[in-house]
Amino acid sequence: MEVNTIAIGCDHAGFPYKKKIMKFLETNNIKILNFGTDSLESVDYPDFVHPVAEAITSKKADLGIIMCGSGNGVAMVANKHQAIRAGLCWTAELAEYTRLHNDANVLAIPVRFISEETALEMVKVFINTEFEGGRHARRVGKIAINC
Repeated sequence: MEVNTIAIGCDHAGFPYKKKIMKFLETNNIKILNFGTDSLESVDYPDFVHPVAEAITSKKADLGIIMCGSGNGVAMVANKHQAIRAGLCWTAELAEYTRLHNDANVLAIPVRFISEETALEMVKVFINTEFEGGRHARRVGKIAINC
């Protein structure tokens, strides 16, 4: 899968990392749909994560990157959307396997627990890893609940 567009969103805790990640994506000619926030002012992360999930669901973005202090809140919100598989990662190896085995389409980053360098490496690996398919496709197919 060629990654052309990435939707990105975060709360105030994620904002400093978001700036660095956006710069990295821009230098790699990846279009960014920035859903905020764009300051350190306290905000509610669901307001910025739902639009990321909707951009992926509507095929306006290929993948998403979401960030908050622990990564848990943003991952929980994103995973409420049936077509979203958000993986909370704190190493590049986890970012690789969440794409490789789980076909994750959103990377959740816990900015208070990893360095900027690790976050950038995770993004790089996440966008460059293809879903392996095979036995994993069967399992991924069982994730969504059809309501």
